[in-house]
Parts: sequence; C-alpha cells; structure tokens
Amino acid sequence: MSDSLSDIVNGLGRATAYGALGVVLLMLGMVLVDVLTPGRLGRQIWEERNRNAAVLLSSALLGIGGIVFTSIWTTYDDFGKGLVSTAVFGVLGLVMMAVAFLLVDLVTPGRLGATLVEPEPHPAVWVTASCNIAVSAIIAASIA
Repeated sequence: MSDSLSDIVNGLGRATAYGALGVVLLMLGMVLVDVLTPGRLGRQIWEERNRNAAVLLSSALLGIGGIVFTSIWTTYDDFGKGLVSTAVFGVLGLVMMAVAFLLVDLVTPGRLGATLVEPEPHPAVWVTASCNIAVSAIIAASIA
C-alpha cells in the first residue's frame, strides 16, 4: 500500500474512533440532561415541542462537542493517549456541567430542573444554557 493511501486509511481509522467516542459522549450528555430534569426529555422535545428543554439539551451538546473538538485538535501525537485524553476531558465536562447545574439549582427558587422544562419560555433556560457553554469553554481552554 502506498504511503498516501496508508495515511488515508490510518486517518479514517482515527476519525472513526474519535467520532464514535464523540457520539458516546454526546449520548451521555443527553442522559445527563434527562436525569437532571423531570419527565422524558425525548418526549418533551420531539412530541411536546418544548423549546426550553431543546435549548437546555442543545447547550449541553454544543458544550460537549466543543470539549471533544478541542481535545482532538490539541491531541497527543500518540493516538491512544489522545483518545484517552478526549474521553477523560469529555467526562470531566459532563461532570462539571452537572455540578454547575446543581449549584445553580441551590441558589434559585423552586426546582431548576422543573423550571427548565416548563412549556412556557423561561429566562432560567438561557442562564443555564449559558452556564453549560461557559463550563465547557473553561474545560476546553484547560486542554490547550
């Protein structure tokens, strides 16, 4: 096999591995948001068309995507270390988003999770979504 074809096959393998890891981390993000909010998230978004729930989930997915992107972009030359690093930073991002969510819940009236999935638009969704993005940006910056 020629060097250029070998490089392409090698790149495809790495992209597949990082892509699969990224999808797993995104799914974990969906599960995390589902656990932190009452009701079934999928039903609230796709059947009830709940915009609050959609904004909240979207911010978590964008945040995790940003962490995974940064980790891959700054990856180690060693593929194995890069993959492990991406997994570790991705899980750290999920944990930190959950911690931030719980801390915001402590300082706000009522149950934040319930507020965030109300059918009527609520400003708390934008605050929580911004917190997700900010936490993710902090984790991403710590990688570089």
